[in-house]
Amino acid sequence: MPLSERERQEFLAEPHVAALSVAAGPARGPLVVPIWYQYEPGGDVWFHTPAGSRKAKLIDAAGRVSLMVDEAGARVRYVSVEGPIVRTEPGTVEDVRTMTARYLPADKVEPYLEFAMAQHGEQVVYHVRPQRWLSADLTG
Repeated sequence: MPLSERERQEFLAEPHVAALSVAAGPARGPLVVPIWYQYEPGGDVWFHTPAGSRKAKLIDAAGRVSLMVDEAGARVRYVSVEGPIVRTEPGTVEDVRTMTARYLPADKVEPYLEFAMAQHGEQVVYHVRPQRWLSADLTG
């Protein structure tokens, strides 16, 4: 059964790991990778990734992405959004800190931040406007 607009927005706002999908050219299937993201109901989805990475180059070329989050436990639900990149900006340490704090316990944020900034380098932030939604609660 499809989720209501409120249910799907609330579900997307929870800290799930998303599967990000972006076109990878005519001779290949889409690139699909796990990614941390931020979303507040009614707003845009945003995420960051290393600048100059294959993922960033494909996103820049395609100009749009799909994200899917799911839950498979006592309940089986998913939400998928697809839409254009509406804003791109250089990522900051604060962007990475904000994202890390969403997914990790407070005592792990700074150690992960040091690792991420050293290993992943310069970041780019993408903002996606959800244009199309698919969702369902498959719990019987």
